[in-house]
Formats: sequence, C-alpha cells, structure tokens
Amino acid sequence: MKSTFADRRRPTRPAPQTGAPGFLWCLVGVMAAIELVLSLSASGFFGTPNLRWLAFTFGAFWQPILTGTMPPVLPGQSVLMFITYAFLHGGFLHLAMNSVILLSLGKFAATHVGAAKTLLVLFLSAVGGAACFALLSSSTAPMIGASGAVFGLIGLWQAADYQIRRRSKLPVQPIVTAILGLVAANVVFFVVLSGGLAWEAHLGGWIAGWFSGQSFARR
Repeated sequence: MKSTFADRRRPTRPAPQTGAPGFLWCLVGVMAAIELVLSLSASGFFGTPNLRWLAFTFGAFWQPILTGTMPPVLPGQSVLMFITYAFLHGGFLHLAMNSVILLSLGKFAATHVGAAKTLLVLFLSAVGGAACFALLSSSTAPMIGASGAVFGLIGLWQAADYQIRRRSKLPVQPIVTAILGLVAANVVFFVVLSGGLAWEAHLGGWIAGWFSGQSFARR
C-alpha cells in the first residue's frame, strides 16, 4: 500500500478512554485502604476494635466543634475536618456506593473539563457539603462519607445537561424531574435510615457542583 507524505503527517486520534482515569482510582484506593484497615481492626485481626471510632474522632466532621460545645482533639481540626470526613466511611457497602458513582461520573467530568477541574469540583463539593451540614444540622454525631463530593459530580453533570438543552432549545423539564427524583430519594433514605442520612451534605455538595458547572467547569 502506498503512503503519501500528507498521510504520514496526519495526526492520529488517541483511543477513547475505556475506564475511569487513574487519579480517581487513586482516590478510591485511599478510601478503600482506610476502610480495610478499620474493618480488619474491628474484626480483631490487629490493633484495637476501637480504631474506627478513633479515626472518626480525629477525621470525621463534628458540628459541635464549630459551635464550641466540643473541643478539637488536634490543631487545625476545625478546618481539616471539612475534607478529612470524605475519606471515612461506615463500612464497605457505604464506600462501594460512593465509589461507583465517583468513578462513573468522575470519568464524565474528567473527559469534559479535565483532571484538575474535576479535582477542584470534588474539593469544593466536599467543603460545600460539610458547610451545609454545619449550617442546617443540629446533630452532635460525626458526619462521614464522600457523598457530598459525589453529589457535587451529580450537580456538575446536571449543569452540563442543562446547558446543552438550553443551547439546543430543548425542554429542561427532564432535569427538573431528575432533581426532584434526587430529593425524593433522599427523603426515602432519610426515613429508611431513621434520620441517619446527612442530606445536608448532599445538598451542599450538589449546590457546589451545580455552580461549578455554571462557572469554571462549564463545558
């Protein structure tokens, strides 16, 4: 087969990515490693069975620390806990649910806005989730989990869909329906879990993701 000079100079397109990018797997790996250590400790394989509670004491989000009714146990905890809580979970099921959404929607975000902006969205959503929990919740229990960051990715995804529909002059009613579905799902899980759902963190994360998708992470 003959090949012309133009053919040799023509750039080849990179193969589309089939899985989530490596930085997302690294985040999930860190969370999984933490959960593995805490679960093995709770099962008596090593250390103390109270290791999970100790981790929550140092890394969970504690609303009473902000109100001054509980003193921090380490310097800077009142600031650090806005991020550290997202790396702690209540078990492998809790971790798995957050990780699946993080990998799937994180792949979408990284494809369209890049790794750096995706990480920034995750960071802002985790902080936004904790901030909303601090403002709206009166719970004295520790708040944990990456669901605030996960809901930020949902907000980012819905913001992108909203923009596409507006540009294409398509109805935005499916987005409104999806948002109402999220609200309904949170209500159902809040009832099923007897109030053990940090819906405030979900709300704050979603708001951060939505506004990120309307600003610096706009497609």
